[in-house]
Amino acid sequence: MQGPAGTGGDEKKREPYFFLSYAHTPKSDPKERNPNLWVERFFRDLCAHVMQLTSLPAGSAGFMDQQMQPGEGWQERLSEALAFCKVFVPLYSPRYFLSEQCGREWFAFSSRAAAQNLRNSHNNSNPVTGIVPALWVPVPTRQLPQPAERLQFNHATFGDEYADEGFYGLIKLNYLRDQYERAVYQLAKRIVSVGQQIRLEAGDPHQDYAKVPPAFGPTGEPARELEVSVLACSRSTLPTGRSPDCYGSEALDWNPYHPASSRPLADHTVDVLRSLDSTVHVHLSDFEAEPQRLLDSDPPTGPGLLLLDRWALDARHRRDLMTQLCASPRPWISVMVPWSQADPQTRSREEELSRHTDDALAPRVDESHGHRTPSAGLPTLDAFSKAIPGAVRAAVRHYEAHGPTYPPPGSGGPMPRVLPGGLGYGVSGPGGRGPNMDESPDEDTDDQDDQATDQDKNNGDKAEGSSDD
Repeated sequence: MQGPAGTGGDEKKREPYFFLSYAHTPKSDPKERNPNLWVERFFRDLCAHVMQLTSLPAGSAGFMDQQMQPGEGWQERLSEALAFCKVFVPLYSPRYFLSEQCGREWFAFSSRAAAQNLRNSHNNSNPVTGIVPALWVPVPTRQLPQPAERLQFNHATFGDEYADEGFYGLIKLNYLRDQYERAVYQLAKRIVSVGQQIRLEAGDPHQDYAKVPPAFGPTGEPARELEVSVLACSRSTLPTGRSPDCYGSEALDWNPYHPASSRPLADHTVDVLRSLDSTVHVHLSDFEAEPQRLLDSDPPTGPGLLLLDRWALDARHRRDLMTQLCASPRPWISVMVPWSQADPQTRSREEELSRHTDDALAPRVDESHGHRTPSAGLPTLDAFSKAIPGAVRAAVRHYEAHGPTYPPPGSGGPMPRVLPGGLGYGVSGPGGRGPNMDESPDEDTDDQDDQATDQDKNNGDKAEGSSDD
């Protein structure tokens, strides 16, 4: 495993300026030399330009995963690099968007940008991504997944030859050497410019990388639905003495972090989810107005998030809704409890609000019963932003364990039986030794058949047990 280019201390190895995300090309023959050799050369050239354009210390220009061998701490190294890098550089190729590994890297970095966009939404600042895509092999726009398509990056600004051939074509064809040098330099300038313009806060360097969902969705499967439901007050249903500042005409207008944020929390959540994985179709619903969407006993149609306003539990019928939701196992619905520590009314009734919330969510004693926000809740917009990816991962994981499964199309054939003469379907074919359909087998044949079947079942049980052991 090679970390950032060059040498440097451990601290610098955790803070590369950019992270190069690429899809490994497998060997077509065991004797073939490293098929990713040209990517490594491109990475070294890019790091050299970034070093010249900045005052970075040695070894901190870029990070490239060059060995993905278990047992070498590669998950920890990847998590650290993705948590601290300034810019994410995905190296586009047809193989890239089919790679679950690349999708996880994209999701992990995008989580940081999404959280920051949510925190900055109150000042109407332009959303940031911190992603600078590069072409290894050109990919038709129609084949790009939505997260990549939404970037709308004009690759022709690095040169027409680059847009037509990608870095692989430029680096392999000698007559395009000058165009290669120009494109790498232009990409380095773009990386440095983006890194200087944005200031992404660090992510979680200790996240469980294996549980990070891929940003591009499961290959070959339809887009999955994700339900975002809200159980909150509206201005017409507020408890006595509750200020209407955080509420609107509908429950979906609820914004507990007012005035730090100016938009409804549900809208913020949808924006974050789409920036993390826009292949997911997000549906908003009001739990109180449409309780059947969450309380239906049918198999789940997708994972979900429930945003719970603790003030809403002041009403008995809303407490009953939460009791019904938690009474039966529905772990594919993650419950999040946002509130603002800057709200004086909430602070004055903290004990009562916490008690109602803990009572409502009491059946969720651990993660196996479904994700829930700890008793302290999410007291700041920043805390809420950082909690969204974990809540989504938990909901998706439980949905995959409890969701419906679909058998392959077509009708199955008859089950085979063990006959005195061997394995068959109880019908003698040409030259077969099984009983004829037109004949009535005698009792001895039936006894032998039953004994053989019992013996086969026992052998099968032993084999299955051995496999488990």
